[in-house]
Amino acid sequence: MSKITVKEIRQQFLDFFASKGHQVVPSSSLVPHGDPTLLFTNAGMNQFKDVFLGFDKRPYTRATTAQKCVRAGGKHNDLENVGYTARHHTFFEMLGNFSFGDYFKRDAIKYAWELLTEVYKLPKDKLTVTVYAEDDEAYDIWAKEIGVPTERIIRIGDNKGARYASDNFWMMGDTGPCGPCTEIFYDHGEHIWGGPPGSPEEDGDRFIEIWNNVFMQFNRDEAGVMHPLPKPSVDTGMGLERISAVLQGVHANYEIDLFQTLIKAAARETKSSDLDNPSLKVLADHIRACSFLIADGVIPGNEGRGYVLRRIIRRAIRHGYKLGARAAFFHKMVKDLVAEMGEAYPELAEAQTRVTEVLKQEEERFFETIENGMAIVEAELTEMAKAGNKVFNGETAFKLHDTYGLS
Repeated sequence: MSKITVKEIRQQFLDFFASKGHQVVPSSSLVPHGDPTLLFTNAGMNQFKDVFLGFDKRPYTRATTAQKCVRAGGKHNDLENVGYTARHHTFFEMLGNFSFGDYFKRDAIKYAWELLTEVYKLPKDKLTVTVYAEDDEAYDIWAKEIGVPTERIIRIGDNKGARYASDNFWMMGDTGPCGPCTEIFYDHGEHIWGGPPGSPEEDGDRFIEIWNNVFMQFNRDEAGVMHPLPKPSVDTGMGLERISAVLQGVHANYEIDLFQTLIKAAARETKSSDLDNPSLKVLADHIRACSFLIADGVIPGNEGRGYVLRRIIRRAIRHGYKLGARAAFFHKMVKDLVAEMGEAYPELAEAQTRVTEVLKQEEERFFETIENGMAIVEAELTEMAKAGNKVFNGETAFKLHDTYGLS
């Protein structure tokens, strides 16, 4: 039996919620429209923020999306981890279903369980859920209506040092819509180290959060007082890469079919034979972020979004250089990405030529820079050897980083 593909998992999610009366809404741009607080779109709910706040009304009260997201730059900057861990990415897709004053906890929980256990056919005994410690309503739905054994329903309180500061209480900001959430975890099995959420070993890789259902129940005022919202809403998010890893029976996101295709493309363009090399994972991740950002109108530059894009491109090129590439190669992966994702995101396919050209120009410029920078490195190392010095000159190191983008 062939494995379910990422394309099928994405489509089944959208089809399921369409069958439950949800409007399938296209992903919004990675460049947030009219929201100066965000560098990049980083969650499915971003495009519905004004709907949740009551400033915008849509012709539907239920929606579902597969949303393009980027977390790089600003407070979500873990760029250097990408390629070396199982689940860090610059670009990812967030599957979500949303209720704007329509259904609430009962239906949200029932839909999530039905999709996971009946459509995706995950074993029920592999799923553990968390609820906010004071959310008896959600606890009772899980225990009495869904039938999850109480030993697999974990109450999480204010575990971050302040009132309502909890892994299971979501806030849009210091004030505004907020509420408890329930998270669904998949148990990868005893052979992987880690404990359930709320345990001292929760940071291990055994129990992985796959879906978060946020119940926007309150409006928090400047004094910190919680006022019940007249129309409670639902905002959920499930990382496509994570659920795909679970459904394809692999542990790391880079093992799913979409990433394996991109890793092979990176290996082809860098003439690499070791498909487990972390640098190939870096390239597979970064081609997604770079291509989608350019397709959405971001151009490499020296500030703001353009600077973040340039940093990601240059990190990709440096990893290609490590693998032996000495000329522009990264842009040649765009066609492989379009073949994988162009159907789900037509704007990527439409921009293929432009994306390829922008990447090629940036690459060619940076490869010249690398050659100049490497000449400086060689000269410095020669001088060090002559002088019997083992410490690299600090001023030269700063110049290499600041002027040549090398680190």
